Amino acid sequence: MQPGFTGLLRRPLHFLAFGFGAGLAPKAPGTFGTLVALPVYLLLQLPASDLFYLITVVIMALLGIPICGRTAKDIGVHDHGGIVWDEITGFLVALIALPAHWLIVILAFALFRLFDILKPWPISWLDKNVQGGPGIMLDDIVAGLFSCAILHLLLALGWLPVG
Repeated sequence: MQPGFTGLLRRPLHFLAFGFGAGLAPKAPGTFGTLVALPVYLLLQLPASDLFYLITVVIMALLGIPICGRTAKDIGVHDHGGIVWDEITGFLVALIALPAHWLIVILAFALFRLFDILKPWPISWLDKNVQGGPGIMLDDIVAGLFSCAILHLLLALGWLPVG
């Protein structure tokens, strides 16, 4: 079942799970959900504190478990493609403790989407074997961690012209 926008507005958890409506995109809802994370990322940069950023992302990840789990249960589809809170959170994970630079944001977006789509091990295992809200969230969080690790490595090696 694909809820409509007015249906999302009546159910705040569904509205959040569907990325404020981005998950209703007819094609590539995960990519549109990840795009929703860009203004969230920019807002989180205002306090300019890595600790604030990290705490906020951890809270989003923890809240995502009931948000996504309840929405999936209500619509009767585990990890429905329109549920994109996990993509929003996973993309923010990809940018933990990295300089706020346009090149890093673009690379984080590309790497995160690549890992989220291709689902290499252990992401694929998590996607298939962990159920409910934790299962919906965990594969995207790990995709974000993989992306984050690669970006930190590239930064440490001096292969990114920032930092």
